[in-house]
Amino acid sequence: MTEQTKAIARNALELRERVKRKKPKFAKQESWRYKRLKGNWRRPRGLDNKMRRKIKGWPPTVNVGYRGPKATRRVHPSGYTEVLVYNTEELKEIDPKTQAVRIAHPVGRRKRAKILVEARKRKITILNLKEIKEVVKEEKELEEEKEKEKPEKKEEAEEAAETEKPKQKQKKKRKRRARKQ
Repeated sequence: MTEQTKAIARNALELRERVKRKKPKFAKQESWRYKRLKGNWRRPRGLDNKMRRKIKGWPPTVNVGYRGPKATRRVHPSGYTEVLVYNTEELKEIDPKTQAVRIAHPVGRRKRAKILVEARKRKITILNLKEIKEVVKEEKELEEEKEKEKPEKKEEAEEAAETEKPKQKQKKKRKRRARKQ
């Protein structure tokens, strides 16, 4: 990115923030009146609907005029464009200066860790890093536990080999069920 394009992107992000502050919180018609109606936006469709007709005193409806600047659409607040990644091969196509990675939801723990390592090598920003930190900590703990267990297992195997005696078969005792009377 050149200095000029960086400045344009920065200005566009600031403009988006200003527009966003002025944008009202759109609510479903009369959701404030009835508890059974959720506040999630739904377009009013009734024939005599006051919100649809944009009558004075009724809340504003969603329209294209509230849209943000074109330069900032699909841009993360950090200034990077988001790219959804499912595996390490997709990291090869990413430009670390303009794009940031969001690891997809269905990606498992092992593959997530591999993506993290590869992204660090390529100096790529990861947007949903919080989840990965936990995964990396857990993996380190597991590796440390495995390393501690290996010497203990070797010692136990040596002791067992030294003190190995032929064991006699023990008779199995059957437990009898109490009879119901």
